[in-house]
Amino acid sequence: MGQSNIPVYKQKTYVMPPELSGGKPKKHAFVIVGSGPVGLVLALDLARKGHDVCILTAFDFIASGSKGICYSKQSLDILDRLGVGERVIEKGVIWNVGKVFWGDQKQPIYQFDMLPLKDQKNPGFINIQQYYLEDYLVDALEALDNVDIRWGNTVTDIEVRKNDATLSVTTRDGDYKLEADYVLACDGANSTIRQCMGLDFQGRIFEDNFLIADVKFKHEFPSERWFWFDPPFNRGRTALLHKQPDDVWRIDFQLGWNIDRKEAVKTENVAPYVKALLGDDVEYEDDWLSIYTFQCRRMERFLHTPVIFIGDCAHLVSPFGARGANAGLSDAENIAWKLDMVLKNNAPKSLLESYNVERVMGSDENILNSSRSTDFMTPKSKVSTAFRDAVLELADKYEFARPFVNSGRLSTPTPYHETPLSTPDRDEFKHGPKPGFPCPDAPLPMGRDIKWLLENLGDEFVVLQFGETSPKSELKTICVPATGLAAERYGAEIGTTYLIRPDQVVAARWKNASAKDINTAYEQAISRAGAQEVAA
Repeated sequence: MGQSNIPVYKQKTYVMPPELSGGKPKKHAFVIVGSGPVGLVLALDLARKGHDVCILTAFDFIASGSKGICYSKQSLDILDRLGVGERVIEKGVIWNVGKVFWGDQKQPIYQFDMLPLKDQKNPGFINIQQYYLEDYLVDALEALDNVDIRWGNTVTDIEVRKNDATLSVTTRDGDYKLEADYVLACDGANSTIRQCMGLDFQGRIFEDNFLIADVKFKHEFPSERWFWFDPPFNRGRTALLHKQPDDVWRIDFQLGWNIDRKEAVKTENVAPYVKALLGDDVEYEDDWLSIYTFQCRRMERFLHTPVIFIGDCAHLVSPFGARGANAGLSDAENIAWKLDMVLKNNAPKSLLESYNVERVMGSDENILNSSRSTDFMTPKSKVSTAFRDAVLELADKYEFARPFVNSGRLSTPTPYHETPLSTPDRDEFKHGPKPGFPCPDAPLPMGRDIKWLLENLGDEFVVLQFGETSPKSELKTICVPATGLAAERYGAEIGTTYLIRPDQVVAARWKNASAKDINTAYEQAISRAGAQEVAA
């Protein structure tokens, strides 16, 4: 066991920080606080862009326990770009299909596909224990010589000034101060940074308890997401089943509000639920047991320059729909390219304001969908229960009702409908991703091999040109055929041009673009914050 009886997956090595070992203290361009998936992805993204990275984490180990397990295609695309995607997919359990059951019925009343657009490199979702993802990210970071992960360095306070901040850090060898131009807070739902700054969440807390029972057994359940409304093994409530690597299965039972949380996670009290679902004859062992409640809340602002809040310390949603970690990785990708451009003097500091604009937009969408899911799954009145049951009954027989079944709308990328970094369409497109929308993937035949569009786009501003034409801009230009799936998905013909952001979001598109069109759109994408910058 590690700190506070947290189970340890892998021990890491604490090293006395240079501030305490006689080294000369230095001011950092930025410091990342927190070593969860969000902080590690942000660190790896910035390190690969050439920045010196310092990570402070209270733990001196990678914690065990499954915690977050579901990662969406967009997150896999991010991980792929950072060089760890293939390792994650190789270990993870791939799934695209979800099924919804009701009552005593053996057959699903509804099923859905999380990858309706086929022929993309990455699947709709994978399940993998969080500690594996963290381990792979740490391996990638430790292979770089510009990364300093300070295990066992606990942030206790922060002093914020107009242009920089000082962190107070405690270790087993004593306390020290660390100065940074920017502090990137990735320290989770109970963020020390947020609390020290007197900032809080706004939103809704749900009065319900859910049991996570990660159990290990061998069974021929398919690799799908199964969700039950009012099942015989948990009457009047809900349940969820997911497969993870190593024959571990995530089973999620709704328990209600008035329970004894300590008693509820005892093996003898969990067993009746698990056996009722699996059957008395199935042998299993507990891997991880916990109780959770959840919130749908966020900070009013994520940007309090020089402090930037990312992931769970900025916003919280229910776990149904896998929107928490996936939204956090989108936060990390969004701020990484903008901070990179600011630090390299390729964009004004006001560009960082667009992080607040876009990711608050993403958070609001996630909170809306998460709240709707929870209200449908756990109705709190007779009227809402009657509505839910009517929808389920209709969905069993009629296709029109099935989209109304809400067992947790699963994480999808947030289109930035109103981002100021986009140039509105001048030309008419019948289809294809609009400005502010994420880029879909597509295969690009290369002789006998298949390459993928998103791989070619990379992580910088790029001009995507359909048809072989001379580059019209000094920006990197990718030319792809004006035929095939890529052209079809982008509504392209010969001469169609897209300007793509480093986070693979469309900044602008044209049927025929001049160099001036491209350059103007690029300048808008890096020079406009979209809202008046507000002081923290």
